[in-house]
Amino acid sequence: MITISAFEWAPDFAKGQVRDLRARWALEEAGLPYRARLLAQGDQDKPEYRALQPFGQVPIFEEDDLTLFETGAIVLFIGERSEALLPKDPAARARATQWLVAALNSIEPFIMQVALIDLFYKDEEWAKLRRPGAAEFAQKRLAGLSKALGDKPYLDGDRFTAGDLMMASVLRIMPELTNAHANLKAYVERCTARPAFKRAYDAQIGDFKQAA
Repeated sequence: MITISAFEWAPDFAKGQVRDLRARWALEEAGLPYRARLLAQGDQDKPEYRALQPFGQVPIFEEDDLTLFETGAIVLFIGERSEALLPKDPAARARATQWLVAALNSIEPFIMQVALIDLFYKDEEWAKLRRPGAAEFAQKRLAGLSKALGDKPYLDGDRFTAGDLMMASVLRIMPELTNAHANLKAYVERCTARPAFKRAYDAQIGDFKQAA
């Protein structure tokens, strides 16, 4: 049985955003059963967990003798087992991987700069000075993404892939930024309307409620 690590508690702003959701979503799209291994506060810093995830984050993916961390690696590994996430055609498969990497490297860091300011440092003077520039740069990246998406349903055309799963996950972090582009707003809504996303989201929220 596949096991995904997740926190049993998170602050309200993080519920529905903690990154085990990405792994859960991929597993739901692939139709692979899994169970959640819930971590209490401090479990992520214990030596036995750090031996599996050196940064103390979630999720880790465990199956038999294999342990993986980092959501990009996990989603790609799950995708190798499901054409729902990675197409069989080599070129389409490469494009799906390209968009997954773009979500993590070209979009997420710049959205997270703004998110971190708003969530943790908004009253700091340096943050008030930094935020406009950070938001402007994030919007430049989002404008490029918006142009690339155009009027297509998904990043590579008519079919959803692992690239869309990761990109939509990233764009959900700050709707305030994403919603400035009508096609990106509609794109996130389209991706998260998928039954697999709803099952993954409900499972994460359900774990928080059960542990409360």
